[in-house]
Amino acid sequence: MFDFNGKNILVVGGTSGINLGIARAFARARGRVAVASRSQDKIDAALKLLGEDNPNAIPLGASFDVRDNEAVLAGITGLHQGLGSIDVLISGAAGNFPAPAAGMSANGFKSVMDIDLLGSFQVLKACYPLLSRPGVVLQISAPQAYVPMPMQAHVCAAKAGVDMLTRTLAMEWSPEGIRINSIVPGPIEGTEGFDRLAPSDALKARVAQSVPLGRNGQVTDIANCALFLASDYASYINGVVLPVDGGWSLGGASMAMTELGQLMAKQGGR
Repeated sequence: MFDFNGKNILVVGGTSGINLGIARAFARARGRVAVASRSQDKIDAALKLLGEDNPNAIPLGASFDVRDNEAVLAGITGLHQGLGSIDVLISGAAGNFPAPAAGMSANGFKSVMDIDLLGSFQVLKACYPLLSRPGVVLQISAPQAYVPMPMQAHVCAAKAGVDMLTRTLAMEWSPEGIRINSIVPGPIEGTEGFDRLAPSDALKARVAQSVPLGRNGQVTDIANCALFLASDYASYINGVVLPVDGGWSLGGASMAMTELGQLMAKQGGR
């Protein structure tokens, strides 16, 4: 259904979980995909998969920490030299660990803010002059942005900032032809983030029961949404924060995360 032949896609954080699933979906849709993350080993593994998904495109990768602005600028510049103008940017770097606010260090809080919020800003700002006009930016957010969750004060604050950054830049950049939206994944099976928040099969089942559709999501659910939002079918969608969660954020998220938060608090959290 979607064809990104001739399009250049950059997925920051694209070497694992949801972001890797998005990168592979664009590769299968014939896009030329580049990925960035901190781990060169993960980049190499991701590039191998992307090459298998699209043998006609040579995937590119760059290793940098989104918290380091100079490293971001150097990495993005290097990718631009090999890739050309960026038609679709996926900004998906994220950090998380469960911890009660009263027991969290300032450095722990700052680390997540630096990765999620500052990192998002630095990636988007570095890519801005290299984006095609028209171009598309998709940020990968989280339900913590608008659903308060115990043991997640740092993530709630950071992701709320990410979504407001999306809305603000949609106003500033769309006159130049750059659309920017946020995708908010619900509970997605097989991802590190979900495994941390629901580390047992029993907890995962409890979360699934709290989703109106009655199931946890799959990485393909998010990847398909990304393909749509980056396509011409979504050419009038701009500045949207879109939950892709089976209706979880309608009420089940708050109840389920309260239960998980209470359980983690009993176990000591982190």
